Order: sequence, then structure tokens, then C-alpha cells
Amino acid sequence: MFLDVFGTVFVTLVVIMDPLGNVPLFLGLTAGRTNSKRRRLAGQAVLVSLLVISLFAVLGQQILTYLGIGIPALQGAGGLLLTIVALELLTDKQDDPSEVDNVNVALVPLGTPLLAGPGAIVATIVFVQQHAGATDRIAIACGIIAVHLLVFLSLFFSVSITRIIRESGIVLLTRISGLLLSAIAVQLLADSVKGFINAP
Repeated sequence: MFLDVFGTVFVTLVVIMDPLGNVPLFLGLTAGRTNSKRRRLAGQAVLVSLLVISLFAVLGQQILTYLGIGIPALQGAGGLLLTIVALELLTDKQDDPSEVDNVNVALVPLGTPLLAGPGAIVATIVFVQQHAGATDRIAIACGIIAVHLLVFLSLFFSVSITRIIRESGIVLLTRISGLLLSAIAVQLLADSVKGFINAP
């Protein structure tokens, strides 16, 4: 049973968080920074994501209920936030990296909502609700940690790509990242609208 729950959590979160798919987004959002700063940002972003998802795993339903927040509202907020970031990437109006604290970049949008987004948060809450046993809860925790380890390795070693594609390649990835982020944002907003319409 442990392996079944672990496998389900691991595969589901890998599909949602998409470690490899986030590589171009990560490189685009950290354009202009040194490789050492990128590695530090990778660690910070993954840590933030782990903390956010762990918090919602333990208190997720209680937090949403207490604040009167539904899943559609969570999706809408994530979509709006990603829209702002996507526009900055597409129009080249990002702040100067030298004037921005690295921790802020790791918090938003890397740690959340890119990694710990509405999809990952909702999936985690559902897993916890469906599995009440101690062994199952341990399996869920192990699955969450394993996924974040995979994401960290993916982002950490993506820095090596910069030595091959150079700065011009990073600019191209930035534009592609903006396009991908805008698509993700639109999908989140569409899911949010559907959720509100279908709500009882």
C-alpha cells in the first residue's frame, strides 16, 4: 500500500510540476544572473515550494475553509499572477537583476505559483483527504519530498545549459517562457471560470 500511494503521489506531482518543462522558464526568469546565483535560486525556489505544499498538506482544507476560499479562486489568483510575469518576459520589462533581491525571485513566481501552483496544492489536499492512515500519510510525505528533489536536480543542472546557448539563447528562452507562461495563465483563468460556473 505504501508503494502504491507513494507512486501515485510521485507521478501525479511530477506531471503537474513538470521538472523538465520548468527548465526554460527557470532560465528565462533568472536571465542576467550568474550561474552561482541561479543555483542558489533553484534551491530557494524548491524550498519555498516544499514549504508551501507541506503547509497545505497539513492545513490546506482548514485554511481554505477558514478564509472562505474555493479552488476556483485559488486558480484565478494564480492565473492573474502568472499573467503579470508573462507580460514582463514577453515585453522585456523585467527589473534589473542587480536591483532585485534573489529571494524575491525564488518566492514569486518560481517557488509559487510555478512550482507550488494551484494544481499541485489541490492534488496534495485531495491525497491527504483520501488517505487517513499513518502509513499512507508517510507515503504522501515521501512522494512530495522525492518530487521536489527531482525538481531541484532539474533546475540545478539546467545552469550548465547556459554555457552552451550563451546570452542570446537565454533571450530566446525568455520569450518562449513568456509565451508558455501566458498559456498556463490563460488555462488557469479558464479553469477558474469553469469552477465558478459549475459551483453548486
